Amino acid sequence: MPADVPLLSARSVALSLLLGSHPEPLSASALARAGRHFGIPAATVRVALTRAVAAGDLRRDGGDYALGERLEQRQRRQDEAVRDAERRWDGTWEMAAVVVAGRPGNERAALRDLLAGHRLAELREGLWTRPANLSRPRAYSADPVLATFVARPDGDPAALAAGLWDLPGWAKQGQEALRLLDTTREPAGRLAAAAHLVRHLASDPLLPAPLLPAGWPAGAMRAAYAAYQGELRTLALAG
Repeated sequence: MPADVPLLSARSVALSLLLGSHPEPLSASALARAGRHFGIPAATVRVALTRAVAAGDLRRDGGDYALGERLEQRQRRQDEAVRDAERRWDGTWEMAAVVVAGRPGNERAALRDLLAGHRLAELREGLWTRPANLSRPRAYSADPVLATFVARPDGDPAALAAGLWDLPGWAKQGQEALRLLDTTREPAGRLAAAAHLVRHLASDPLLPAPLLPAGWPAGAMRAAYAAYQGELRTLALAG
């Protein structure tokens, strides 16, 4: 494994199994059995599960473990990236403008996270936009500090997208993540490579095809991760 993609801790292995295996929740015994496949003793997995519950990353669901609220949101975003939740694009763009000034820093940061989580990019301070090609609802539009619009740029939309996102940089990192997963065979390293790939895939801006550079790797990344989810399902549900 490259130095910048370290092996996962016992806690991260357990969380990755629940994030990626579907369905969940999973029992402690199933997680412990799967953990042994990655070289982690059952006792270490059980301690990691207890600590993850205490931190709010997991919750108890009867005798099983399920994702906590924060990680459920992460899983929805991860699944959105893996599904490629697009609709037919008519050339319009979503826009959100901040219209309330003087808010505390923590509120401004939370709003930035909300808009970035909806895959908008900041055109200038307080003005966020993206192509209106996603099937997900614009939940941010209910925020009282925002005015929201659907608009159509006068200029070249591909040039606008290229200015908002580092598309060549994202593609290069995506190709490297895909190559790493394709060439890693050792189970613990393969899990770390898959986690690295899906983290990068979660930052895919999900742009319409006409706005993407040639050779965009996201489709191949989705297919590779979906195949790996099958491996995780087999491990997590094995008797």
